[in-house]
Amino acid sequence: MNKLKYLGIGLWAVASGVALAQAFTPEQYKLGNDTYARHCAACHGARMKNPEGSFDLPTFPKDGKERFIRSVAKGKNSMPPWEGLLKPEEIEALWAYVHMGDKGD
Repeated sequence: MNKLKYLGIGLWAVASGVALAQAFTPEQYKLGNDTYARHCAACHGARMKNPEGSFDLPTFPKDGKERFIRSVAKGKNSMPPWEGLLKPEEIEALWAYVHMGDKGD
Protein backbone atom coordinates (compact mmCIF):
# COMPACT_ATOMS: atom_id res chain seq x y z
CA MET A 1 0.00 0.00 0.00
CA ASN A 2 2.85 2.42 0.79
CA LYS A 3 4.29 1.84 -2.68
CA LEU A 4 1.03 2.99 -4.23
CA LYS A 5 0.98 6.06 -1.99
CA TYR A 6 4.50 7.08 -3.05
CA LEU A 7 3.72 6.36 -6.70
CA GLY A 8 0.67 8.59 -6.42
CA ILE A 9 2.69 11.39 -4.86
CA GLY A 10 5.31 11.07 -7.60
CA LEU A 11 2.70 11.14 -10.36
CA TRP A 12 1.04 14.17 -8.78
CA ALA A 13 4.38 16.00 -8.62
CA VAL A 14 5.15 15.31 -12.28
CA ALA A 15 1.62 16.16 -13.43
CA SER A 16 1.57 19.40 -11.45
CA GLY A 17 4.84 20.58 -12.94
CA VAL A 18 6.93 20.22 -9.80
CA ALA A 19 10.49 19.58 -10.92
CA LEU A 20 11.95 16.69 -8.97
CA ALA A 21 15.29 17.06 -10.73
CA GLN A 22 16.42 19.20 -13.60
CA ALA A 23 19.06 17.91 -15.97
CA PHE A 24 21.55 20.23 -17.61
CA THR A 25 24.20 19.36 -20.13
CA PRO A 26 27.87 19.94 -19.33
CA GLU A 27 27.92 22.40 -22.25
CA GLN A 28 25.07 24.43 -20.73
CA TYR A 29 26.80 24.54 -17.38
CA LYS A 30 30.11 25.63 -18.95
CA LEU A 31 28.41 28.35 -21.01
CA GLY A 32 26.60 29.53 -17.88
CA ASN A 33 29.82 29.53 -15.87
CA ASP A 34 31.64 31.50 -18.59
CA THR A 35 28.74 33.95 -19.03
CA TYR A 36 28.51 34.45 -15.28
CA ALA A 37 32.25 35.13 -15.02
CA ARG A 38 32.08 37.72 -17.82
CA HIS A 39 28.88 39.54 -16.91
CA CYS A 40 27.66 38.71 -13.41
CA ALA A 41 30.61 38.09 -11.09
CA ALA A 42 31.43 41.77 -10.63
CA CYS A 43 28.18 42.28 -8.72
CA HIS A 44 27.21 38.80 -7.54
CA GLY A 45 30.69 37.69 -6.53
CA ALA A 46 33.13 35.20 -7.99
CA ARG A 47 31.42 31.81 -8.13
CA MET A 48 28.34 33.38 -6.48
CA LYS A 49 30.16 33.98 -3.20
CA ASN A 50 30.19 37.26 -1.22
CA PRO A 51 27.74 39.21 -3.41
CA GLU A 52 28.43 42.59 -1.75
CA GLY A 53 24.78 43.63 -1.48
CA SER A 54 23.51 41.89 -4.62
CA PHE A 55 21.06 39.01 -4.52
CA ASP A 56 22.59 35.89 -2.99
CA LEU A 57 22.12 33.59 -6.00
CA PRO A 58 22.70 30.25 -4.24
CA THR A 59 19.51 30.97 -2.29
CA PHE A 60 17.45 31.48 -5.46
CA PRO A 61 14.48 29.06 -5.37
CA LYS A 62 15.16 25.93 -7.44
CA ASP A 63 11.61 26.11 -8.78
CA GLY A 64 11.97 29.77 -9.83
CA LYS A 65 13.32 29.38 -13.36
CA GLU A 66 10.77 31.68 -15.02
CA ARG A 67 11.33 34.36 -12.37
CA PHE A 68 15.10 34.05 -12.84
CA ILE A 69 14.87 34.29 -16.65
CA ARG A 70 12.55 37.31 -16.41
CA SER A 71 14.78 39.06 -13.84
CA VAL A 72 17.90 38.60 -15.94
CA ALA A 73 16.21 39.59 -19.19
CA LYS A 74 14.20 42.56 -17.91
CA GLY A 75 16.33 43.62 -14.95
CA LYS A 76 15.29 43.91 -11.32
CA ASN A 77 15.88 46.67 -8.79
CA SER A 78 19.45 47.92 -9.43
CA MET A 79 20.29 45.09 -11.87
CA PRO A 80 20.10 46.24 -15.49
CA PRO A 81 18.24 44.26 -18.14
CA TRP A 82 20.42 41.83 -20.08
CA GLU A 83 17.93 41.04 -22.84
CA GLY A 84 19.54 42.01 -26.13
CA LEU A 85 23.02 41.85 -24.61
CA LEU A 86 22.86 38.15 -23.82
CA LYS A 87 21.45 35.53 -26.15
CA PRO A 88 18.48 33.52 -24.86
CA GLU A 89 20.68 30.40 -24.67
CA GLU A 90 23.18 32.33 -22.50
CA ILE A 91 20.41 33.30 -20.07
CA GLU A 92 19.20 29.69 -19.99
CA ALA A 93 22.79 28.60 -19.35
CA LEU A 94 23.04 31.11 -16.49
CA TRP A 95 20.06 29.34 -14.96
CA ALA A 96 21.91 26.03 -15.25
CA TYR A 97 24.95 27.53 -13.53
CA VAL A 98 22.95 29.21 -10.74
CA HIS A 99 20.75 26.15 -10.26
CA MET A 100 23.72 23.76 -10.01
CA GLY A 101 26.20 26.13 -8.36
CA ASP A 102 29.69 24.68 -7.96
CA LYS A 103 28.31 21.15 -8.36
CA GLY A 104 28.78 21.28 -12.12
CA ASP A 105 32.56 21.51 -11.99
